[in-house]
Amino acid sequence: MEDNNNDLLSAWLSLCVVIIGTFMSILDSSIVNIALPKMMAVFGVSLDDAKWIITAYALVLGAIIPLTGYLQEIFGTKRLYMFALAMFTLGSLLCGFSWSNTSMIIFRIVQAIGGGIIMPVGMSIIYQVFPREKIGVALGFWGIAAMAAPAIGPTLGGYIIEKMDWRLIFNINVPIGIVGVILAGILLKGTERKSFKSFDIIGFLSSTVGIVSVLYVLGEGSSIDWGKIENPILMTLGCLSLVLFIVNELTHPDPLLDLRILKLFDFSISQIISSVLTFALMGGVYVLPLFLQNVRGYTAMEAGIIMLPGALVMGVMMPISGSLFEKVGVKTVVIPGLILLAVSSYELATAINMNSSRETIILINCIRSIGIGLSMMPISTIGMNAVPKHLVGKASALQNTIRQIAGALSVTVMSTIMQWKTDYNYLKMSEQISVYNGTSNNTLSILTSSYIHAGLPQGTAKGMALSQLLRMIQGQATLDAMAYSVIVTAVMVLAAIVLTLFMKDKKPLKKQDKVGEEDGPKGGFAISE
Repeated sequence: MEDNNNDLLSAWLSLCVVIIGTFMSILDSSIVNIALPKMMAVFGVSLDDAKWIITAYALVLGAIIPLTGYLQEIFGTKRLYMFALAMFTLGSLLCGFSWSNTSMIIFRIVQAIGGGIIMPVGMSIIYQVFPREKIGVALGFWGIAAMAAPAIGPTLGGYIIEKMDWRLIFNINVPIGIVGVILAGILLKGTERKSFKSFDIIGFLSSTVGIVSVLYVLGEGSSIDWGKIENPILMTLGCLSLVLFIVNELTHPDPLLDLRILKLFDFSISQIISSVLTFALMGGVYVLPLFLQNVRGYTAMEAGIIMLPGALVMGVMMPISGSLFEKVGVKTVVIPGLILLAVSSYELATAINMNSSRETIILINCIRSIGIGLSMMPISTIGMNAVPKHLVGKASALQNTIRQIAGALSVTVMSTIMQWKTDYNYLKMSEQISVYNGTSNNTLSILTSSYIHAGLPQGTAKGMALSQLLRMIQGQATLDAMAYSVIVTAVMVLAAIVLTLFMKDKKPLKKQDKVGEEDGPKGGFAISE
């Protein structure tokens, strides 16, 4: 009994180490987005040059994550996690001393090598140290870092940039990272390294070329210029490379990413639902800040403060949902969460206007966060629980690769929907400005009169009035497009509810735990029944 308590204490201490690394790496990504205008001014570069500070980081993440399953088997999870945390800390230190845009990009690449490894290896560590019946609660606490950090980032980043030295967004990681590496060396248990095996070079090259090419193009968002020859070439190259990657992984005896894990029904369904939830999350993380800052005129810090309660609520709900999932099963927790998310997303769409109060937006965002907090971690957990223990490392790498691509795709899709709907709305509404439309004529007359009273000539006043009316139409078209994009996420969540109904509603059982503990075959793919 005492041994079990000691093992459980050791597991929770290991979880604390994993949370430190995960929170640091994810928080840094969201803070850097806020700091980009400041770095443009300091380094004296344009947006096209400065955006590589973010793009290079994302591309390296996409390339390194598929490698983590192989690296875990060769070096062991403890050594790899300590290396990743040390690389991220070193990269943060160098970023804090960067003297130009080029040096910042190079040091961000160093940072990304560590950051890309931290999350998938951290998940593998959790599955190694916790029994299967405790995984839900453990992943719930880990999810506080994984899900709350992106929402806390804008608030913290805005405060640092406004009140302190902007380099602190990197330097603050250094002491925390050093402590994390020391604690990892003391608290994490070493795992037995497997003998060196043949490296899937075709899988590595095809995944790197494919993911990096696709992420590079998708990173342009709604501003993708298909007239630039490199974009269609890179997208074609990326898609063909990914096809080659899939064929190679399904036929290779020891693949880099074991796609045959997708034969596990619950794991596959969980990846689809998690991707849908990523899109839904964008309704708050991407659309809402744009609305608050660009339309309502809040600063980045003020917008972050408005979104902070939702982040805190999500953090609280993560371990609660993990505990509930263990007791009552996945559907009983996830389906109410998804329904809550769908309804609150619709309410958020109705609140995207110039009359909604700050308190209303905070309340709706908090309700959405409850829905995401109830849904996200149980879905991820039930999928990973379907994976035998000897494949957890590869499954974690696969899951995080899918999440990385889904995250990039969701930003592009959301921004494209918003741009398309804005243009569509503008054209439809601007068509109404004619001599036969009484409302537009009255509005133009009122605006013209106000400009004439301000001392402008009649001809100039008419031109100014028309320009002002078109700006008003553009603003309304943008508002309607933002609301429309959030409603799209609500519809996708309804589809996720249908998919959840097909999942096996099993609570973690000790029998399953025993199955998961089996070592399994050294090579190939096997599923324990």
